[in-house]
Amino acid sequence: MKVLIHGTGFAGQGHTDAFRWAGADVVGMVGRTEHVVQEVAGKLAIPYAGTDWAAALDACQPDIVSIATPGGAHYEVIKQALARDCHVFVDKPMTHSGETAVELRNLAQAKGVKTAYAASFRYAPSILHAKRLVADGAIGEPTEVECISHFNLDRNIPFGWSHEAAAGGGRLNNNFTHTLSIVASVVGDDIQSIIGEVRDDLGRAPIVEGVHNFMTRRDFIPDDLNDPTLKWGDSDVEWSYTVLAKLGSPLASKPVSVLFKHGGLVPRFHEDHIVFYGAKGAIYIKGHYGSGQLSLYLDGAWVDQDLPEDIKAANPDVKGETEQCWHYLAREFLADIQGKDVPHYPTFKDGAQYQQIIDVIRQNDNWTDITDLA
Repeated sequence: MKVLIHGTGFAGQGHTDAFRWAGADVVGMVGRTEHVVQEVAGKLAIPYAGTDWAAALDACQPDIVSIATPGGAHYEVIKQALARDCHVFVDKPMTHSGETAVELRNLAQAKGVKTAYAASFRYAPSILHAKRLVADGAIGEPTEVECISHFNLDRNIPFGWSHEAAAGGGRLNNNFTHTLSIVASVVGDDIQSIIGEVRDDLGRAPIVEGVHNFMTRRDFIPDDLNDPTLKWGDSDVEWSYTVLAKLGSPLASKPVSVLFKHGGLVPRFHEDHIVFYGAKGAIYIKGHYGSGQLSLYLDGAWVDQDLPEDIKAANPDVKGETEQCWHYLAREFLADIQGKDVPHYPTFKDGAQYQQIIDVIRQNDNWTDITDLA
C-alpha cells in the first residue's frame, strides 16, 4: 500500500513512522515550504517531496493519503484525494467546521473508501485496560465519567494555527476530540446530549516567523515581549472549556453522565486524570489522556492494577504516547483496507459528529439568566 503524507511537522513525521511500521510504503510528502519539505523528506528517506498537493497525487498515485496538518488545511486536500479514490487517514480535528466535515464524510461514503480519524488516545494501554474492565463488569453499570486536565501552556507561544478557529485551533479541536473518543470507546458511542461553556483566556499572542514544527514553537517565544516593534495576533478560540454530556451505553440502563473539564492556560495541583464510576466501583487513570497508572476501587480501597500481558504485547514499542497511538490506529486501518477483520476504529463518521458537537458547544448559549429570581 502506497501512502502520501500531507504535512512536514511532528504529525507528518509521526504518521510516516506509523505507516512504515504497519507495513505500508511511504512514497511522498507534501509541505507548504519547499526547503522544509525537502529537508524532512530527505531525512526520512521519502522519495518524493513537493509543495503542490495535486501534482503529488498525480505523481505518486497513492492508495492512502495521511493528512497531518492543522485542521484548517484539511478540507481541500481531502476532497482532492477522495476524487482520486484514495483511502484517507486524517488527524484531528477533521476540519475547521461541522459543515465541511459532514460534506467530506458524505463524499467518502459515496466513494466507498476507508477513512480513519486520529482521535487516537483511545488506544493508550490503560484506556484499553479500562475498556476491558468496564465490559467485564468490574465496576458494575457505568454511571459517571470525569476527564480533568490543566495544561499550563505558555501564554506567549507564537501566534499560529492553534489561535485561530478557521485554522482548526482551539482546545476543543485539540483536546476534547481525544477525551470524547476515549469515553465513547469505553462506555459506548451513543452521544445523546451535550452542553458546554467555553472561554478565551488568552486574548493575543506574538507573531513570529520561522515556526514550522508545533512541538518546537516554545523555542520561538520572543526574548523581549515589550519590544514596540513586535506584532501581535488576536486569538478567536477557546483556551478553557467545561462540557457535560450524556452517553447511552449498552452496559448501563441509564445514560452515563460525563464531565469534560480542561484549562489550557492554568496549572494543575494534583495530576490530570480520567475516572470511570460505576454502581459497584470505579477506575482511576492518571494522565490527561489516561496514559498513566490504572487503579481500581472495590471494597473501600484503591488498588493499582497491572497491565494485562496481551495489551502490553499489542502496544507498539515506540517512544511517545502520541506516536504509540498513531501506530496502533495505522495498523488497524491498513488491516481493514486489506480486508481483515478489525474492531471498530474512529472514522469520518466520528470526525464529522465531533466537529458538529464542537460547533454546538462554541455557540456558548446555554446560560439561563437568573437575575430576576426572588
